[in-house]
Amino acid sequence: MTGESIPVRIARATVERFVRTGEAPLPAEVPAADGGPSGCFVSIHARGALRGCIGTIAPTAATLTEEIIRNAVSACSEDPRFDPVGPDELEALEYSVDVLEPSEPVSSRAELDPKKYGVIVTSGFRRGLLLPDLDGVDTVDAQLAIACRKAGIPPEGPFDIRRFRVTRHR
Repeated sequence: MTGESIPVRIARATVERFVRTGEAPLPAEVPAADGGPSGCFVSIHARGALRGCIGTIAPTAATLTEEIIRNAVSACSEDPRFDPVGPDELEALEYSVDVLEPSEPVSSRAELDPKKYGVIVTSGFRRGLLLPDLDGVDTVDAQLAIACRKAGIPPEGPFDIRRFRVTRHR
């Protein structure tokens, strides 16, 4: 669509091809995303409601383009909260791609801001992540509670906290 960023164009092209054919495009078949390897999340919405969101905290592919392709396929077909996206839904879908900066440890909740930073909570082998600047997540306590719930960690702790910034592409 006109006005979409390159990462979003990659995500859209990937989902549309995968849903229609069962195959993802090769990196050479989509525009190249700028930047080096990075973790990223692909979010899919339909009529304002989340339809799928999958991502990686750190890069798992050689290029950001490959990372977006992998995560777009997963977001449309493997998010356990939703059925796979069907061909009849494609026209109504909206996409965003969040490219993550490296995370850093947090020593105090005062260092968090849910509009500015995403969070990663860890306790033992459990880990939960919540992206920044999400509708309805306005407080640090709400952000941490959701990240803990996603990880199956009791919100009263104990858990380690890391924060990160993203570049959000629409």
